[in-house]
Amino acid sequence: MRGVLRVRVRVRQDFLLGVAGVLLAFAICEVVSRAGIVRRTYLPPASEVLARAVELAGDSAFLDGVGATLRAWALGLGLACAIAVPVGLLLGSVPVVDAASRAVVEFLRPLPSVALIPLVSLLLGSGTETEVVLVMYASVWPILFNTVYGLGETESLAKDTLRAFGFGRLAVLLRVELPATAPFIAAGVRISAAVALILAVATEILAGFGEGLGIFIAQAGLATDGTRDVLAGVVWAGALGLVVNAVLVRIERGLFPWTPEHRERKR
Repeated sequence: MRGVLRVRVRVRQDFLLGVAGVLLAFAICEVVSRAGIVRRTYLPPASEVLARAVELAGDSAFLDGVGATLRAWALGLGLACAIAVPVGLLLGSVPVVDAASRAVVEFLRPLPSVALIPLVSLLLGSGTETEVVLVMYASVWPILFNTVYGLGETESLAKDTLRAFGFGRLAVLLRVELPATAPFIAAGVRISAAVALILAVATEILAGFGEGLGIFIAQAGLATDGTRDVLAGVVWAGALGLVVNAVLVRIERGLFPWTPEHRERKR
């Protein structure tokens, strides 16, 4: 009982500290802007930015753009999962394949997705396909490496026990390795979800085609007095990221409550 109370108190304290940090940051921005330390052209008061962000919630055209960004995000992340999990299982299960592909993987992994915008745009054109492919490319790596790492952390005793009872390689993979790796895959998906959202917005801003939250921010940045709209768009992007992460964390805790990270939160 005391352990549960301690966890609740700690969670509440963490939440309140987070809220206090956000309020302090907004208060500093408000004071700096209204005191004239920074011109309003460059830093509007935080209250005006928040008011504009709330106002955008009633703008159907803006919400359509947000929906377009979320669709590209979901498609790119889904494709990344469909590619990274099987490939990660293959690399983690077959050392020869892992060794043969390591040089290629290590070459491709550091390449920033935004640097590939011209190439992908040339191949696929200026459309949603380009955004989805770039989001997918950036999202693949956390899932892939978490899958490989999870396989490496699987208990050898459990695998040896199944082999001793005559189970084949596929049965060991499906009955032991995949369930043991699932929490690592989920963590990789959560990390990739944030990366995917960043890339979706960044691609829209840098490429400048299509529709989406990034297009709204880019167009606002070209306006003479568009700083308030730019920051309001950034607030929306940050809020979407917080919501996505919170949802995935909740799902992860529900599916894998036995993992050390989640057990620690229950103590």
